[in-house]
Amino acid sequence: MRCFALVALACLLAAPAGAQVLRIGLGEDADILDPTFSRTYIGRVVFAGLCDKLFDIDEKLTIGPQLATSYEWADSKTLVIKLRPGVMFQDGEKLDAAAVKYSLERHLNLQGSFRRSEISSLDHVEIVDTLTVRAVLKQPFAPFLAQLTDRSGMIVSPKAAEAAGKDFGLRPVCAGPFKFTERVAQDRMVLDRFPGYWNAGAIHFDRVVYQPIIETTTRLSNLQAGALEMANVVPSDAAAVRKDPRLNFVTWDWIGYNGITINVSNGPRAQRPLGQDKRVRQAFELAIDRQAIINVVYEGMYSPTAQAIPPSSPYHSAAVKPPARDPAKARALLQAAGVSLPYKMELTVGNQPDSQQVGEVIQAMAAEAGFEVKLIATESAASLAAAARGDFEAVMLYWSGRPDPDGNLYSFIRSGGAQNDGRFSNPGIDALLDEARGVTDIPARRAIYEKMTRASAEELPIVYLWNPKFTWGISKAITGFTPVPDGLIRLQGMALRK
Repeated sequence: MRCFALVALACLLAAPAGAQVLRIGLGEDADILDPTFSRTYIGRVVFAGLCDKLFDIDEKLTIGPQLATSYEWADSKTLVIKLRPGVMFQDGEKLDAAAVKYSLERHLNLQGSFRRSEISSLDHVEIVDTLTVRAVLKQPFAPFLAQLTDRSGMIVSPKAAEAAGKDFGLRPVCAGPFKFTERVAQDRMVLDRFPGYWNAGAIHFDRVVYQPIIETTTRLSNLQAGALEMANVVPSDAAAVRKDPRLNFVTWDWIGYNGITINVSNGPRAQRPLGQDKRVRQAFELAIDRQAIINVVYEGMYSPTAQAIPPSSPYHSAAVKPPARDPAKARALLQAAGVSLPYKMELTVGNQPDSQQVGEVIQAMAAEAGFEVKLIATESAASLAAAARGDFEAVMLYWSGRPDPDGNLYSFIRSGGAQNDGRFSNPGIDALLDEARGVTDIPARRAIYEKMTRASAEELPIVYLWNPKFTWGISKAITGFTPVPDGLIRLQGMALRK
């Protein structure tokens, strides 16, 4: 029986009698539950219950210690981290400096790691003593601490990781508040309270069940029926949530974006005018009216953008704005590029109803500008896998964002970046991204990012669309929930009112 039926009996029957169970409805499934190889936002939501990090961020994006207790920059290339004593992994092993060294080097060196680009400036890790490590960088790297607030800072059990090898993501072992219990693809991910958690007093649930429910109406129905305590809802369902006396509608800005990645050099499917001629990409952007799409699909709640850095960031470039829709100019660019009209292209979108609706609106808009867009609706994890191997022409993806702009940019448009699915490469942009990594002065770094943003807006390896908002329906029985701009559900301090 699937857990997103109107009453989630399959998940509840297995829970201990009297247990406090938190059921969270999500718009899609996670990918692999291995922090070294994970790419999805949904995976990060689950990791928030499963894997603590060296550092974390709060609602103001302030970085603070989690598995660490403190840090000190000994010099511009040497970060000394003091670790929290008495921390155990969910397999009973101790978390110590050797485990931190193992995990950071695993993130850096394993073939196919999506963390490699994030911490590529790391040269090596030294064990100072049982609870102290020294991270030695190749060159000064301003975003390094911020990278350790996400999956690059998650510490896995070396014993479990070595024993499981490539299958570690099937039964991950970390040092978070909940341990992995089971996963049924497209149905549920179940975590149970870990009694040995270092901050056990902040945990009030016995079990957390994450339930992927793609259909937005089914997800809303489960929330309204009390079969879920929390659910990610689409903006068009906000009114229904607000009207329900048992629910709160909670919305807040996030630090990421939605965009369309173009395949410019990743295999045979890049060898088409869209990938090879920036004029065709510019024409495609001019075919799109971002605000109109937001109004139609997202109740006007989102904000159009033409860059990866959100307006809340001190590094945002206010001068780089989305161009106005101009079908005539788009057609002229296509003709200048020498392509036959209509230009036929494929756009991969998610299989969620709102993503498909966005695709349909883009399809109609682009038709007026000389494009014939074929939509390919794909499940999220499958879409990411296809993008990584170059099996796409253009793919609509979202990124939940990072507190430092490097986390929104470097891995995606730097040559060789781990998440640079289109294999875009531009030496000038590479140089600016590299330069920004070594600068700590905010005005100087902002100027570098503005140059990079203008160059990216010209080349369009990614057509940035909008900065979304997180929109959640939450039972009024839930207490202690704090919205944070990365959109993760931090379970510490949360409880069900009795």
